[in-house]
Amino acid sequence: MGIHGRSSWIFSLLCVLLLFSQAHSFYLPGVAPRDFQMGDPLQVKVNKLSSTKTQLPYDYYFLKYCKPNKIVNSAENLGEVLRGDRIENSVYTFKMREERICQVGCRMKLDAEAAKNFKEMIDDEYRVNMILDNLPVAVIRQRRDGQNKVYEHGYRVGFKGKYSGTNEEKYFIHNHLIFKVMYHKDLETDVARIVGFEVTPHSIAHEYKEWKEQDTQLVTCTKNIIQSGTPPQEVEADKEIVFTYDVTFEESDIKWASRWDTYLLMNDDQIHWFSIINSLMIVLFLSGMVAMIMMRTLYRDIANYNQLETQDEAQEETGWKLVHGDAFRPPINSSLLCVYVGTGVQIFAMTLVTMMFALLGFLSPSNRGGLMTAMVLLWVFMGLFGGYSSARLYKMFKGTEWKKNTLKTAFMFPGILFSIFFVLNALIWGEKSSGAVPFGTMLALMLLWFGISVPLVFVGSYLGFKKPPMEDPVKTNKIPRQIPEQAWYMKPIFSILIGGILPFGAVFIELFFILTSIWLNQFYYIFGFLFIVFVILIITCAEITIVLCYFQLCSEDYHWWWRSYLTAGSSALYLFLYSIFYFFTKLEITKLVSGILYFGYMLIGSYAFFVLTGTIGFYACFWFVRKIYSSVKID
Repeated sequence: MGIHGRSSWIFSLLCVLLLFSQAHSFYLPGVAPRDFQMGDPLQVKVNKLSSTKTQLPYDYYFLKYCKPNKIVNSAENLGEVLRGDRIENSVYTFKMREERICQVGCRMKLDAEAAKNFKEMIDDEYRVNMILDNLPVAVIRQRRDGQNKVYEHGYRVGFKGKYSGTNEEKYFIHNHLIFKVMYHKDLETDVARIVGFEVTPHSIAHEYKEWKEQDTQLVTCTKNIIQSGTPPQEVEADKEIVFTYDVTFEESDIKWASRWDTYLLMNDDQIHWFSIINSLMIVLFLSGMVAMIMMRTLYRDIANYNQLETQDEAQEETGWKLVHGDAFRPPINSSLLCVYVGTGVQIFAMTLVTMMFALLGFLSPSNRGGLMTAMVLLWVFMGLFGGYSSARLYKMFKGTEWKKNTLKTAFMFPGILFSIFFVLNALIWGEKSSGAVPFGTMLALMLLWFGISVPLVFVGSYLGFKKPPMEDPVKTNKIPRQIPEQAWYMKPIFSILIGGILPFGAVFIELFFILTSIWLNQFYYIFGFLFIVFVILIITCAEITIVLCYFQLCSEDYHWWWRSYLTAGSSALYLFLYSIFYFFTKLEITKLVSGILYFGYMLIGSYAFFVLTGTIGFYACFWFVRKIYSSVKID
């Protein structure tokens, strides 16, 4: 089978995987639907208060909202805690398919601090997140084309505006919520399943004649509440606020398996799918062209060199064959290179397995925190592969202190990440945000690291060091060869920076959607496209590194070990530069702490991307160099 045949077959397989993942992106295996009879109790759970302007989540009861008699925290997985989710019960309770009008939740009198907190949250455009039957509450937003409704995640705490002709802007709170629960009814039985949860928030300055704990009749509450002209509820110290809600039920044709469809249309990303596919096709075409050029050039070189050997013209060796005696000389800081390569293998294995789970639908948005939990656990267990690959390379470099090398592999990368994370977490803690990881969770992460990851790295390293070392295809000279003066375009800095452009070009469109889902509080679910982008990234990292490594060896520069790693890894620099561009063009972050958080987390992401792409480039170049030097006759 030719190159074109193999490429078309692989691309067809990727397309099938893409279609499979899109068809199954709304279904979460292992989660059974809940059937509700008429009159079954329903309770709305409250989640964090979130803002895209500050990126600092807060507990719902940080504001002076109505509290139930006893606050019960829902069990949360590791990913939910790391995301800042805090799921608790609320006063919003009702019964299935029984509508309620103007149900009183409670009344609150704001003190100066509570009023100040509400005003700050309104200024920072905080949104309230609620959950019913694992569905997040959403506000309907009309699309620009006027077709199909689109959901916004959560509803605003309140708004600023002028009222009654005054020029002074005041703060108003959304204290009346109109819930709409959509359900799909079974035609044969009377049971129903919840398939939608919408809310329309209003601000109403409620009035009443007499307050009764159980049965207060409000003067301002009628069925035509919006048209009644009741003034909105102002936020001021010593103001009394009455919180109320309506509940309506609506039968829907949407089936339970498809209930997430509308939620996943929050971001208008469908209009970008064609541009994504177009970009991927261009990158794939360029990669194919590069591969064909390299194969034709190499085959010609190898044929010429072998012909020269048969004619006893070995003294006329030029280019990459001339440095065969130095090509496998161990690099400077070889132990550090082994550590980074081992860490890269660990990240690669984690990424690959995570994407496999995502493609199968296990990490759909309905499984809150599932993606984060899977990544942390898989990182821990993939320490076995990291230790093994690091030790194999270290032994090839004739290293003897394998335990020291293993300790570096186990502690260097996660240690740097944990240090940055600890500082960022301290900043979040100082802001009293629910996004701060609790001490217990921090201890659990440490236990996973020291109790599972480190031992597995040692096991992998022991297995790797026990195996016989990889033999070099050619002998290494005792005296290093002098490297001639290099042309300006072959200088390390220039070629390294050039090498990172193509891999970054393969991912930057998808990167926009990933950043949007993280920082603009939207769902990311296009794992089929993400997998294709990941495959393209691997191909481009490998091929651009091989091409530049070939040119480097042809110019008689044999220091290719670190250069191959940095060539593909430099794409992380472009990723970080793009994150700066995204910060100033798409986000409205004004707080210093929020800016530090953004760049801190993007630095972590870019560093991990550097290690991943660098390792891919290194192994591609390693395979290439061994292949070409084992293909020629050398005395």
